[in-house]
Amino acid sequence: MTTPITRRGMLLKLGVALNAVAGLALAVPIVGYLLSPARRQRMRGALTWVELGEVGAFPEGQTRMATFRNPSTRPWDGQTADIPCWVRRLSGDAFQVFAVNCAHLGCPVRWFPQSNLFLCPCHGGAYYADGSRAAGPPPRGLFRYDFKVENARLFIKAGMMPTLGNVLASRREETPRRGSEGTPCA
Repeated sequence: MTTPITRRGMLLKLGVALNAVAGLALAVPIVGYLLSPARRQRMRGALTWVELGEVGAFPEGQTRMATFRNPSTRPWDGQTADIPCWVRRLSGDAFQVFAVNCAHLGCPVRWFPQSNLFLCPCHGGAYYADGSRAAGPPPRGLFRYDFKVENARLFIKAGMMPTLGNVLASRREETPRRGSEGTPCA
Protein backbone atom coordinates (compact mmCIF):
# COMPACT_ATOMS: atom_id res chain seq x y z
CA MET A 1 0.00 0.00 0.00
CA THR A 2 1.32 3.43 -0.87
CA THR A 3 1.38 6.24 1.61
CA PRO A 4 -0.36 9.43 0.61
CA ILE A 5 1.80 12.45 -0.22
CA THR A 6 1.70 14.90 2.60
CA ARG A 7 1.70 18.63 2.23
CA ARG A 8 5.14 18.79 3.84
CA GLY A 9 6.55 16.18 1.45
CA MET A 10 5.18 17.92 -1.62
CA LEU A 11 6.55 21.31 -0.55
CA LEU A 12 9.93 19.69 0.11
CA LYS A 13 10.03 18.23 -3.42
CA LEU A 14 8.91 21.55 -4.92
CA GLY A 15 11.63 23.38 -2.97
CA VAL A 16 14.30 20.95 -4.15
CA ALA A 17 13.13 21.33 -7.77
CA LEU A 18 13.17 25.15 -7.59
CA ASN A 19 16.65 25.10 -6.02
CA ALA A 20 17.86 22.82 -8.83
CA VAL A 21 16.51 25.24 -11.46
CA ALA A 22 18.15 28.22 -9.71
CA GLY A 23 21.46 26.33 -9.43
CA LEU A 24 21.37 25.50 -13.12
CA ALA A 25 20.61 29.13 -14.00
CA LEU A 26 23.67 30.20 -11.99
CA ALA A 27 25.90 27.45 -13.40
CA VAL A 28 25.42 28.34 -17.08
CA PRO A 29 27.24 31.72 -17.00
CA ILE A 30 29.94 30.34 -14.71
CA VAL A 31 30.65 27.47 -17.12
CA GLY A 32 30.64 29.97 -20.01
CA TYR A 33 33.20 32.08 -18.18
CA LEU A 34 35.42 29.08 -17.53
CA LEU A 35 35.26 28.00 -21.18
CA SER A 36 35.78 31.51 -22.62
CA PRO A 37 39.54 31.07 -23.28
CA ALA A 38 38.77 28.14 -25.59
CA ARG A 39 36.04 30.15 -27.31
CA ARG A 40 38.41 33.12 -27.70
CA GLN A 41 40.99 30.87 -29.38
CA ARG A 42 38.31 29.64 -31.80
CA MET A 43 37.23 33.22 -32.53
CA ARG A 44 40.84 34.25 -33.15
CA GLY A 45 40.99 31.51 -35.78
CA ALA A 46 38.05 33.14 -37.58
CA LEU A 47 40.03 36.35 -38.09
CA THR A 48 41.38 36.37 -41.63
CA TRP A 49 42.54 38.88 -44.19
CA VAL A 50 39.74 39.69 -46.62
CA GLU A 51 40.25 41.47 -49.92
CA LEU A 52 38.39 44.74 -50.55
CA GLY A 53 39.68 45.28 -54.07
CA GLU A 54 42.41 46.94 -56.07
CA VAL A 55 44.12 49.96 -54.56
CA GLY A 56 43.25 51.92 -57.71
CA ALA A 57 39.52 51.55 -56.92
CA PHE A 58 40.00 53.95 -54.00
CA PRO A 59 41.11 57.40 -55.23
CA GLU A 60 43.45 59.42 -53.01
CA GLY A 61 41.72 61.90 -50.73
CA GLN A 62 38.31 60.25 -51.11
CA THR A 63 36.16 58.03 -48.93
CA ARG A 64 34.32 55.15 -50.57
CA MET A 65 32.08 52.38 -49.32
CA ALA A 66 33.28 48.83 -49.87
CA THR A 67 31.72 45.51 -48.95
CA PHE A 68 33.27 42.20 -48.03
CA ARG A 69 31.97 38.74 -47.27
CA ASN A 70 32.21 37.87 -43.58
CA PRO A 71 34.67 34.95 -43.39
CA SER A 72 32.77 33.23 -40.56
CA THR A 73 29.41 32.77 -42.25
CA ARG A 74 26.85 30.01 -42.24
CA PRO A 75 24.99 28.84 -45.37
CA TRP A 76 21.75 30.46 -44.16
CA ASP A 77 23.31 33.92 -43.62
CA GLY A 78 22.53 35.04 -47.16
CA GLN A 79 23.00 38.74 -47.87
CA THR A 80 23.51 39.57 -44.18
CA ALA A 81 27.04 38.12 -44.50
CA ASP A 82 27.99 41.00 -46.83
CA ILE A 83 29.50 43.61 -44.51
CA PRO A 84 29.96 47.24 -45.60
CA CYS A 85 32.87 49.42 -44.49
CA TRP A 86 34.20 52.89 -45.29
CA VAL A 87 37.61 53.11 -46.97
CA ARG A 88 39.52 56.40 -46.93
CA ARG A 89 42.70 56.55 -48.98
CA LEU A 90 45.11 59.07 -47.55
CA SER A 91 47.96 58.72 -50.05
CA GLY A 92 49.83 55.91 -51.73
CA ASP A 93 49.37 52.78 -49.63
CA ALA A 94 48.09 54.67 -46.56
CA PHE A 95 44.44 53.92 -45.79
CA GLN A 96 41.90 54.22 -43.03
CA VAL A 97 39.17 51.58 -43.01
CA PHE A 98 36.21 52.22 -40.71
CA ALA A 99 33.34 50.02 -39.60
CA VAL A 100 30.04 51.33 -40.88
CA ASN A 101 28.56 51.21 -37.36
CA CYS A 102 28.25 54.20 -35.05
CA ALA A 103 30.18 53.84 -31.79
CA HIS A 104 27.08 54.90 -29.82
CA LEU A 105 24.46 52.22 -30.55
CA GLY A 106 25.66 50.65 -33.80
CA CYS A 107 23.44 52.44 -36.32
CA PRO A 108 24.96 52.67 -39.83
CA VAL A 109 26.77 55.94 -40.50
CA ARG A 110 26.81 57.65 -43.90
CA TRP A 111 29.58 59.67 -45.49
CA PHE A 112 28.71 63.18 -46.65
CA PRO A 113 31.51 64.52 -48.87
CA GLN A 114 29.96 68.01 -48.94
CA SER A 115 30.59 68.49 -45.22
CA ASN A 116 33.48 66.00 -44.89
CA LEU A 117 31.59 64.22 -42.09
CA PHE A 118 30.22 60.81 -41.25
CA LEU A 119 26.72 61.28 -39.83
CA CYS A 120 24.61 58.84 -37.85
CA PRO A 121 20.85 59.14 -38.52
CA CYS A 122 19.74 57.58 -35.21
CA HIS A 123 20.87 60.05 -32.56
CA GLY A 124 22.79 62.72 -34.47
CA GLY A 125 26.32 61.42 -33.98
CA ALA A 126 28.94 63.08 -36.20
CA TYR A 127 32.48 62.03 -37.03
CA TYR A 128 35.28 63.83 -38.86
CA ALA A 129 36.82 62.39 -42.03
CA ASP A 130 39.55 60.68 -39.97
CA GLY A 131 36.89 58.82 -37.96
CA SER A 132 37.32 60.84 -34.76
CA ARG A 133 34.25 61.99 -32.84
CA ALA A 134 32.93 65.41 -33.85
CA ALA A 135 29.62 65.76 -31.97
CA GLY A 136 26.66 63.94 -30.50
CA PRO A 137 26.30 61.03 -28.09
CA PRO A 138 29.02 58.65 -29.40
CA PRO A 139 31.67 58.20 -26.70
CA ARG A 140 34.54 57.72 -29.18
CA GLY A 141 35.47 57.71 -32.86
CA LEU A 142 34.54 55.11 -35.45
CA PHE A 143 35.99 51.64 -35.04
CA ARG A 144 38.80 50.79 -37.45
CA TYR A 145 39.82 47.64 -39.26
CA ASP A 146 43.48 46.68 -39.55
CA PHE A 147 44.56 46.77 -43.19
CA LYS A 148 47.45 45.77 -45.42
CA VAL A 149 48.33 46.25 -49.08
CA GLU A 150 49.79 43.36 -51.07
CA ASN A 151 50.30 43.27 -54.83
CA ALA A 152 48.32 46.51 -55.25
CA ARG A 153 45.31 44.98 -53.50
CA LEU A 154 43.75 46.20 -50.22
CA PHE A 155 43.03 43.67 -47.47
CA ILE A 156 41.40 44.09 -44.05
CA LYS A 157 41.47 41.82 -41.02
CA ALA A 158 37.88 40.65 -40.70
CA GLY A 159 35.91 37.97 -38.91
CA MET A 160 34.46 39.94 -36.03
CA MET A 161 33.21 43.46 -35.65
CA PRO A 162 35.88 45.91 -34.52
CA THR A 163 34.71 47.03 -31.08
CA LEU A 164 36.33 48.68 -28.11
CA GLY A 165 36.52 45.31 -26.33
CA ASN A 166 38.45 43.79 -29.24
CA VAL A 167 40.78 46.81 -29.41
CA LEU A 168 41.56 46.60 -25.69
CA ALA A 169 42.03 42.82 -25.82
CA SER A 170 44.48 43.06 -28.71
CA ARG A 171 46.46 45.75 -26.88
CA ARG A 172 46.64 43.51 -23.81
CA GLU A 173 47.95 40.62 -25.91
CA GLU A 174 50.57 42.81 -27.63
CA THR A 175 51.84 44.34 -24.37
CA PRO A 176 53.84 41.90 -22.24
CA ARG A 177 52.85 41.85 -18.60
CA ARG A 178 55.53 43.04 -16.20
CA GLY A 179 56.11 42.18 -12.57
CA SER A 180 56.87 44.65 -9.79
CA GLU A 181 60.62 44.57 -10.66
CA GLY A 182 59.97 45.21 -14.36
CA THR A 183 60.63 41.61 -15.38
CA PRO A 184 58.21 39.81 -17.71
CA CYS A 185 55.60 37.64 -16.00
CA ALA A 186 55.11 34.03 -17.00
